Amino acid sequence: MFKITCSYRTGIFKTKLTKEIRALSFEDALEKLYSDIGSHHKVKRRNLKVENVEVHEDG
Repeated sequence: MFKITCSYRTGIFKTKLTKEIRALSFEDALEKLYSDIGSHHKVKRRNLKVENVEVHEDG
């Protein structure tokens, strides 16, 4: 389980969000994040800035 904090810009506004993603690897988690944020918020991958990643153990 990965807890990813990221931000993106839309016009003059900066939006910050945190999302928990279940994945086997960091690369899979990033791919899922880009896919989810892109489809829900119409943000391009190059405009999404990952600020922090935490790894949580399932328990």
